Amino acid sequence: MFSITKASLKTTFRSPQAVFFSLFFPIVLIVIFGALSGGSGISLDVAFHSGTDTNNAVYKTISHSPFFDIKKGTDADIEDRLKKGRITAIIEIKKNDSGRGYEVHLKSTSASSKDLPVLETLLRDVIGHIDNDGKPPAASYATLTNEVIPGRIYKSIDFYLPGMLGFSLIGASVFGVAFVFFSLRETLVLKRMYSTPVRKGYIVVGEGIARVIFQLTTAVVLILFGTYFYDFTLANGFVTFIELMLLSLLGLVVFMGFGFIISSIAKNQNVIPIYANLFMFPQYFLSGTFFSRNALPQSIQPVIKYLPLTALNDAMRKVSFEGAHIWQTPAEVLTLLAWCVVIYAIAIKVFRWD
Repeated sequence: MFSITKASLKTTFRSPQAVFFSLFFPIVLIVIFGALSGGSGISLDVAFHSGTDTNNAVYKTISHSPFFDIKKGTDADIEDRLKKGRITAIIEIKKNDSGRGYEVHLKSTSASSKDLPVLETLLRDVIGHIDNDGKPPAASYATLTNEVIPGRIYKSIDFYLPGMLGFSLIGASVFGVAFVFFSLRETLVLKRMYSTPVRKGYIVVGEGIARVIFQLTTAVVLILFGTYFYDFTLANGFVTFIELMLLSLLGLVVFMGFGFIISSIAKNQNVIPIYANLFMFPQYFLSGTFFSRNALPQSIQPVIKYLPLTALNDAMRKVSFEGAHIWQTPAEVLTLLAWCVVIYAIAIKVFRWD
């Protein structure tokens, strides 16, 4: 098994295609997204404070404005999401001292400090167009104040780098395993190895270990690149780094299972990219790899959250920026483990040696 692992690892590192798509292509995407976004993410997710006066034109206008996605929850939940940068601000509307108008108070954190000017501009525009039934002008009807509490600064790299990690892991795992095992089977190398005293499980595990070592090496490079060049957030330092590696390992194991299935059901090399892309491409655009999945219709959200790449991306972002530990992301980890069980049950059924 060690010999198989070593030989496979050498072959993988010598493959320009494997190195390019696993390492250099994600780095190029990180550089592009980092340059385009200027280091900050924009979100107009907001929530109303529980003490907000809801019987006024200001509340109704903001609630129905297409510019804001109103999030709901308990006060503790909303505060927690605010500190973690999941929402831009908490809005509280109350009557001013004169009793003839309203004060719109924003509570935000430094995690969304760069989004605050955009939010304030939109709110002023919304307030300025309030239909107040011919009463005093909107400018005097409502005033805007804000309060900023300490929090981590949420940068674009904190969103994009976990996505690029997932992009690299799923692409290299599925394509790498599918092409390698199909080639070994087609050239009868796998059959000859099967006829040797080597246990057949060791052959598969040896190839798998080689793929894991290669992909985890590229994951280390991507994380270090994002950290030192774009100030990627590792909330708990080295502990977060280790937890990201553990999540990467779990994701790798799941995605490699799909590679085993594809290599077994493919009739020729030409159909491998088709099968692989049918599995990967929808997840690239649905699982929050390049943009937030919250931008997608609510009707498909229940399906999206159970995709393996969605679970991996969400878990990585919670661990890296929010400072959560792996055991604090049970939904994501259990989703990946469930996929792992199902995929390998299928892979064992369809796997062929010749």
